[in-house]
Amino acid sequence: MLAGAAVLLGVTAGQAQAAEVSYATKCVPPSGIGLPDVNGTTKVEITAPATAKVGDTVDVVWKFTQAASKNPDIIDLPANSVQPSGTLKAAGAQSADIAMQGPRENPAIPKGGAMTLSDMKGSLKLTAAGQVTLTPDAYVVNALSTDTRCTPTQAVQPSATITVTAGGGSSGSSSGSPSQSASSTPSGTPSASSSATPTSSPTGGSGRTDFTGKVVDIPYTCQSPIGEKRATSPVQINAKKGGGSYGLTVQFKKSVMNSPIDIPAHSVKPSMQVTLGGSDKGSVKVTGPTNAAPVKQGAPIEIPDLTGTYKPGATGESTLSPGVLVIEALGTTTTCTPDSTAVSLTLNTEEQAGGASGGGGSSSSSSSSGGAATGGGGLAETGSGDHGALKALGLVAGTAVLLGGAVFTFLPGRRRLR
Repeated sequence: MLAGAAVLLGVTAGQAQAAEVSYATKCVPPSGIGLPDVNGTTKVEITAPATAKVGDTVDVVWKFTQAASKNPDIIDLPANSVQPSGTLKAAGAQSADIAMQGPRENPAIPKGGAMTLSDMKGSLKLTAAGQVTLTPDAYVVNALSTDTRCTPTQAVQPSATITVTAGGGSSGSSSGSPSQSASSTPSGTPSASSSATPTSSPTGGSGRTDFTGKVVDIPYTCQSPIGEKRATSPVQINAKKGGGSYGLTVQFKKSVMNSPIDIPAHSVKPSMQVTLGGSDKGSVKVTGPTNAAPVKQGAPIEIPDLTGTYKPGATGESTLSPGVLVIEALGTTTTCTPDSTAVSLTLNTEEQAGGASGGGGSSSSSSSSGGAATGGGGLAETGSGDHGALKALGLVAGTAVLLGGAVFTFLPGRRRLR
């Protein structure tokens, strides 16, 4: 009985303890979003052993019972898109900064909903006997590659205390403070863009139906919910004649992105306005299909071919160039406008009733005859042939936690074979 009592007493003495502490917090959103800082209250519960010995390595848990702000009314946060990290201060018998980090686990959080952050964990090697207090400090919330940094604006009270006794292990010369490894954002190295070589052969004289454009590098400025992003992408416009109209196919070469989150099927929809020039005027809208299957976090996403129909509105040499690109995804819209453009394809066209010329709007399908065509336009001089990816089109909503926002990052890669 006495031995059993001693065991029970030993267990009780070393049991984990938990206490909540509340403190005023200032959270700063990622730069370029245009949102003000948020001043709120963070409530944290720290769990740690009540007693331990010098030389022990103890595990510590940081639980958020209240975040400093709700999710702003910008975008719904998908499940498993938010990851917290922070610093826990050890003081008293020894001083140390304990690196804390939680998994990227959260339920779906609607606009205006309460933020739900995962528990953060860390460890500390005890090096001196006495009382060691644990106090929460600054933390960072990462949502889809965007960081919101939150810092206490008042003195924070300790949330837990460990009574450390001598013996058992040797006292180290310094406290154990595992360094937090920053999560890396994949940054691919774009490969040089290649020029297109026409692959289709004429069907004979004016009966030719397939026309292959050249690859042109187009520098874009993209406006997304988190601000402005710039990127360059090689684009190619091809045409297939049917009656008096041309079926257009726009391809983004090497435009592959890794998804920062799990993307549901049929949630991403791209479209573009192909700009007409030369003899013709206006634009032709081309669209791509939504993603047919879900895409796992970290898996590549390929931009699909964008297709549409061009009905000529003028007789003569009409040029086709990449224009404004629009991406709709998860309730957000990102608009990418070319800083400069270049002709990818030139067609010898014949005017059709109700065609594109003069209206400045989108052309529609019709039927008539058209002439032969020539592969048009040289490569645009953009200053670099290595920008083979459209980086940051805003295809996925990367919300800056506690403040909000959205961003997508394109990573270079070879286009998959259809």
